[in-house]
Amino acid sequence: MIYTVGELSKATGVPASTIRYYDSQGLLPQVERSSGGMRVFDDRSYQALQVLGCLKESGLSIKEMKEFIELVEEGDDSLGKRLELFRSRRDAMREQMKKMESFLQILDFKVWYYETALQAGTESKMASLSDEDVPAELREAWKRLNH
Repeated sequence: MIYTVGELSKATGVPASTIRYYDSQGLLPQVERSSGGMRVFDDRSYQALQVLGCLKESGLSIKEMKEFIELVEEGDDSLGKRLELFRSRRDAMREQMKKMESFLQILDFKVWYYETALQAGTESKMASLSDEDVPAELREAWKRLNH
């Protein structure tokens, strides 16, 4: 399929300005121009944007994404390096997700805490919480906050 910048932006959810920037940085494969000078993208560009978005969200800089594109352009000789990059990003994301889950548990506990205090009309009741007072799914966060 062939896309204009606007169509590719709509299809991927990536702002047109980001697509233009990525193209100017050489991050999109073989972008061509129409006879009128407009950028014309294909399915490779669509796929590249999906991968670049993943790499960006996993913490890679533009410079590191350029290095990845250079590895892709090397072909099969760089398969091992590309595999290691994705393993590394995957492991980093898993670690980040564990941390985020921990933070989410604390937020869940605090929501319950303040809802309960609000229903009681006072926070003073919350000062003497025991394990049994805290819902089972929130006890781990409560313990981390209090021990």
